Formats: sequence, C-alpha cells, structure tokens
Amino acid sequence: MDRLAGKVSLITGGARGMGAAHARLFVSEGSRVVLTDMLEDEGEALAAELGSDALFLKHDVASRDDWTRVVGESEARFGPITIAVNNAGVLGPSAMTADLSDEDWDRIIAINQTGVFYGMRSVIPSMLRAGIGSIVNISSVAGTGVPRGAPNLAYVASKFAVRGMTKLVAGQYGKHGIRANAVLPGFIETPMATAVGSQRGLREQMTMLRRIGEPGEVSELVLFLASDAASYITASDHLIDAGLMAE
Repeated sequence: MDRLAGKVSLITGGARGMGAAHARLFVSEGSRVVLTDMLEDEGEALAAELGSDALFLKHDVASRDDWTRVVGESEARFGPITIAVNNAGVLGPSAMTADLSDEDWDRIIAINQTGVFYGMRSVIPSMLRAGIGSIVNISSVAGTGVPRGAPNLAYVASKFAVRGMTKLVAGQYGKHGIRANAVLPGFIETPMATAVGSQRGLREQMTMLRRIGEPGEVSELVLFLASDAASYITASDHLIDAGLMAE
C-alpha cells in the first residue's frame, strides 16, 4: 500500500538512526525523499540503496543558507515539498547546569531548536504552493517531562521548545491545509543511544515493556502523521516511549 504516493518528503538527519528508518519506509510507501545530513558517506550510500526516488544532500540544519540551498535543490529535483520531518538533533554532554558550557548550549540550541525553526520557515512556502503539507517535528520525552538520564538543560529546553513551535505553526497555517505535529520518542536504539550504553539495563527497566525501542517503530508513527490518514490531526504531541512517561 502506497500511503505516501505522490508526496515529496524532506527528512533531516536522514543518514542513520531514526532518520534513515524514516527514509526507507517513506520510499517504500511511494514518496520521493530528500534525506539530508552532515554524514556525507552514509547519506550517499543510503540514497544509492533507495534508488531514483531518493536524493541525499549534505546539510547543516543550523545554517540558513544551507536551508535555502536544500529546499531549492529538492524542488528542482522532485517539485514542491509536501512532507517535512525535522529529525536532526544532538544530545550533547551529560552535564549539570552549572557545568554546561556556552559552546555546548549554543550548539545544542542551534541544531535542535533553531534548526527546526529554519526548517519550518523554509518548507512552508513550498507547501503553500502545493496547497497541502505535513510537518513532523521530532521532540523527545524530555520535551514533556524530565526523565532520569536527561543529559543537560540545553537538550531539555530545545525539546520543550519544539513542542511549542509545532503548535504555533499548526495554528498559523492550518487554514492553508498545512498540519504540524510533534513526535516524542523515549529510549530508541540509535547511534546516539549507543553512546550511553552503560545505562542500557536501567533504561530498559524504566519502561513498561522492559526494552529499548527500534527506529522502525518510531517511523511507523511518523509515517501515519505524515500521511493523509492523519488528515484531522494537527498541533498534537505523540509519545512513543513504552510507557516511560506515564503518570
């Protein structure tokens, strides 16, 4: 079933982890996909694997100029963007607030928060031309509460901000047929999660399902929100955390 037939999707952080899983699933569901990342070799390899319906572009999401270039090249190749998944993000160091450096704060906010702002601002004109659009922003369980193991204040601040930005954009552009929703993953098996491997057992026990999630499980939720099946869903948060944040 081609749930994204005729759609053009842009997925940031698409070279590996959740972004790569999103790209694979979207292409399999009929979308033409632009996957972007700073990891050039991995991104090029994935695009080659996915074939003519995929394009890789090297992309720094914290750069305004890069966003202008990426959207322009995407439209030149596939036409107006109708789906945007702002997936790129960084954890940053585990640090107490008094020990968090200015450099780490600036970098995390630039990628996780400003990058999502640039992304939405850049794709909305394309969606307006198409007359339809779905924006899926990847926040985190750390954007709805502060689970044990949240790495630092900048990460939490950026992920809370993504939720608010998503809701505002949904309200501003809903009348133009553009939806915006946020996905809040918990512990997912990605290269970033591997970096905190020593905490794996604890994190498994913190979930109701007693396991770490797979990227493809998040992709199914992202696909649903991006697709016309979610045509009446906007400005909403969607936890995918195996009950981690249940109250």
